[in-house]
Amino acid sequence: MRQRAYDVVLYGASGFVGRQTVAYFAQHAGRLRWALAGRNAAKLEDVRGNAEAGLIVADAGDDDALAKLAAQSKVVASTAGPFALYGSALVAACVAQGTHYCDITGETPWVRGLIERHHAQAAADGTRIVPCCGFDSVPSDIGALLVAAEIKRQSGQPCARIKACHAIRGGLNGGTLASLLNIAEAGALDQLGDPFLLNPQGTAPDDRRAHADVLAPRHDSDFDAWLAPFVMAAINTRVVRRSVALTPRRGSAYAAEMVYQEFLRTGRGPLGAAIATGLAGGIGVGIVGMRSAAWRAAMRRLLPAPGQGPSERAMDNGSFRCELIGESVDGTHVRGCIAGRGDPGNRATTIFVCEAAMALAGDARKLPGGVSRGGVLTPATALGLPYAQRLAQAGMTIEPLPQ
Repeated sequence: MRQRAYDVVLYGASGFVGRQTVAYFAQHAGRLRWALAGRNAAKLEDVRGNAEAGLIVADAGDDDALAKLAAQSKVVASTAGPFALYGSALVAACVAQGTHYCDITGETPWVRGLIERHHAQAAADGTRIVPCCGFDSVPSDIGALLVAAEIKRQSGQPCARIKACHAIRGGLNGGTLASLLNIAEAGALDQLGDPFLLNPQGTAPDDRRAHADVLAPRHDSDFDAWLAPFVMAAINTRVVRRSVALTPRRGSAYAAEMVYQEFLRTGRGPLGAAIATGLAGGIGVGIVGMRSAAWRAAMRRLLPAPGQGPSERAMDNGSFRCELIGESVDGTHVRGCIAGRGDPGNRATTIFVCEAAMALAGDARKLPGGVSRGGVLTPATALGLPYAQRLAQAGMTIEPLPQ
């Protein structure tokens, strides 16, 4: 690794989120050696501007080019989705070359395939493959880790359950929509319904009722608000459950069958109740609609195309807040929060994936498991508390902040 030309390569750099990662690296990379990569040299040159970064041309379908790309860098950070269409060969190249990898996917059926194909080899080689390093699923996964760790610190007991409540303001980019539609068109919607889709074999509990996806609105006195089902919960909860399962049981801050659920805050009083009820119904209709080719075609016409997204002003005016409440087996309660300004699917996602790449490139000895840990991991198990500290330094609210 020390002989490689770059510390980080940003793949998909000319895409909507990719352009934002280039701007972030240009401002924050410091002494890191980095490069832009994608399939179109002219677009990459335009995105690079005056940044001191290399350029690598590599099409997602060119195995030789991807192998050369991976061999040049310690870390590859990808924003090129849908990942089930454009990401598999790149991950395979990173595993073959011993190159750490992170991305912003929320395509859990695709991640399940990565686990089956690459986890054993990456674990044996100490290569960290870390999908879901965007708004899917950093606030949930790192937030749950922080709360569980604080419960263990205060009580000496593992965390038995956590519930998370999201409040978001932001827009949708075309890449996110394309990923969701591709899951439906690939016939993978049924996989999304498995609460333990990402768990290692043999780690799902016999009784899954407490872990089932929440589909109805409810009022929660702890959050003092009405809560609706959260459309991203079917992604985030699977990632958190994989973190629980991958964490060695001895001394773990997580109980073996820790219950994790999450919701969307809709407000107080009758209006909050009405919004929660409407959103629950809308999600149900959307789940049914995704199975219809005509419905998917209508979504493609009405919503942003890949490469498109909210305006700069809209992204700057966005925000997110993920509040968490955890409880230990002996009744100790701890509250946590991860929050930030900027559109969650774009601005926040940019910070999450860029800081993940920087942590993989520069913090190897600080990360969970030391330099030898590898596998298809989660943000919590690959990056852990040092990553939370990075996010705080990047301006996000991180509570409880690890020491």
